[in-house]
Amino acid sequence: MIALASNITKSFGGRVLYAAATLQLNAGERWGLVGPNGAGKTTLLKILMGQESADEGTVSFQKDASIGYLEQESKLAGDKSALAEVVDSQTEIKRLEAQIRDMEAEIARRGEELASGGSDDDYEALLERYGHAQDRFERLGGYELEARARQILGGLGFPVEDFDKPAKEFSGGWQMRIALSKLLLRHPDLLLLDEPTNHLDLESVKWLEQFLSSYDGAVLLVSHDRSFMDACVSHVASLENKRLMTYTGNYSSYLRQREDNLEQLRAKRAAQERDIQHMEVFIERFRYKPTKAKQVQERIKKLERVKEELVVLPESSKKVHFRFPDPPRTGDEVVALEGISKHYEDNVVYDGVNLKLYRGDHVALVGPNGAGKSTLMKLINGHERPTAGSVHLGQNVTQAYYAQHQLETLNEAHTVMQEMDEAAPGWTSSDERRLLGAFLFHGDDVEKPVGVLSGGERARLALARMLVAPDPLLCLDEPTNHLDIDSVDVLEDALKAFPGTIVLISHDEHLVRAVANKVVDVRDHKVTLYDGDYDYYLYKRAELEARASGDDFPRASSSQAVGRPADRAGSDAPAAKFSVPKTRNVKTKEQRRAEAEARNAANKAVREEKKRLKQVEAALKPAQARYKELMALMADEELYNDAAKFDQCMKEYNALSKKIPALEEEWLELTEKIEGGSNA
Repeated sequence: MIALASNITKSFGGRVLYAAATLQLNAGERWGLVGPNGAGKTTLLKILMGQESADEGTVSFQKDASIGYLEQESKLAGDKSALAEVVDSQTEIKRLEAQIRDMEAEIARRGEELASGGSDDDYEALLERYGHAQDRFERLGGYELEARARQILGGLGFPVEDFDKPAKEFSGGWQMRIALSKLLLRHPDLLLLDEPTNHLDLESVKWLEQFLSSYDGAVLLVSHDRSFMDACVSHVASLENKRLMTYTGNYSSYLRQREDNLEQLRAKRAAQERDIQHMEVFIERFRYKPTKAKQVQERIKKLERVKEELVVLPESSKKVHFRFPDPPRTGDEVVALEGISKHYEDNVVYDGVNLKLYRGDHVALVGPNGAGKSTLMKLINGHERPTAGSVHLGQNVTQAYYAQHQLETLNEAHTVMQEMDEAAPGWTSSDERRLLGAFLFHGDDVEKPVGVLSGGERARLALARMLVAPDPLLCLDEPTNHLDIDSVDVLEDALKAFPGTIVLISHDEHLVRAVANKVVDVRDHKVTLYDGDYDYYLYKRAELEARASGDDFPRASSSQAVGRPADRAGSDAPAAKFSVPKTRNVKTKEQRRAEAEARNAANKAVREEKKRLKQVEAALKPAQARYKELMALMADEELYNDAAKFDQCMKEYNALSKKIPALEEEWLELTEKIEGGSNA
């Protein structure tokens, strides 16, 4: 055991976050801490760190255990370089190194005295202390300290040429990476990480996944990135219904286990409610019948016991569904980059880039940090000018740009609600509150002035404003930072349904997989289009790397190859060698056939839904009529004199109590689907 939080209870302003929460963290275990926003995840990390105190309970640690904590925000000052900042943070090693240097100087001085005929009784003791210090220095990794620091900085995306750049000159996101590098280099027994992927790119996230997966200490992390947790956590601690529940396995395994547990709890709760209903009906009918007094009292006592043992179901997170307004319709071609070059003095980002994006393209920009993804996005949306070449927007194309540092459109004198009123003049207050709730503004939060909001809150507000009336071209740079998983789901659903064009940079692999139908890889001063989803891109990258190393690699099947430029041209050339097309890709016969089959399938689905709607309506009417008959029967005292008949009525009544709401819900869903299909 490295750490144990035992029976922790914590409240804020009378609201209980969790009660009697217990969590044991052992070496080699990597825990994901999950729960809805406001459940107290960051608070629990701070309790473990000793930065906050629990109302009840204790936190204990293994003797001499070291703890490292990465907060969501970090600010560095001073003139040290990034590399020096990381190396010098290892205070024990640096102190030991200084002691060794002092002892070496002392040994050299005393050696000279001895050589000239002097005597020194402590000389042997000094040499022994020096040997012990060297051994400890080696065990702590002192000789590899700078090499490991360079390895970690490189893994987190720092170009080698930036190692000597002053840390204070980096942006907030890069300073967070320096803070994470310092923590990983120290290699504490317990790592506490609060949203560690927020300022990383996809490739750096992959590196961190591998680093944590082989970590020999204990890890407890909070993250909204489901793919990241799937890749590196071995246990999940879930804050739900004011309790801390623990699960073994990664995030996907936790979801399955939680649903299985919920099914069992729901079944037990339903059985208890049936017993309660049965007993309450009997008690109500015969409360004042002297001949039934004994049975009534027995049922009252049993009813009290069942109510005391009644299963409490966890509060289900409210799923917010929005259909954001469609943007104005544009021409087929949305943006064209022709012969683009971009230089920063002697730094060549890329030369001769040609790229065209079309209506409906959802493009993810991927590649190593510093390769120019954000620069390419800024060229597309006009926030940067090319050194050479031209950028043209298509007919009726307007664009919106979302980035963490570009929040100047918010009026600091306005409240959150006033900002939404301004952005959504046609929306009701209820609709605005629902959207703000999806982006973590609840209750009185909507009356906060913008001027007092944190950076994360401002980012979420700017994102919500953008999606009220979206432009036909959305450029989104890390939109999921500062969102919880439920809010990411809302954003993901909105982007998937968005009929316009999206250019997306995100470290969240789950979001990229869900949204992107094309991938643009930016690396080595080149921009390469992969006309397929993220899995296709990974396949082609692996194929390229295998060919570069001379290994065999399996060819894509025909189903994998549909709609991809190299395969569509009948070429075996690797993806990175074909140039970005200068004209729109022409659909093949197979694509047209696939689209026709999809339309036929959609029409067939609508026909099936209409058929099912008639069946539901036919079943609903007699069920409602029978329900009324049963209610009349149960009002008759004679029913309770016939135990068999009573049980049969109750059984039928309970069945209809479930059947009728289910039929009504299905009727509503079918009606909405059919109407949606008709309007499409």
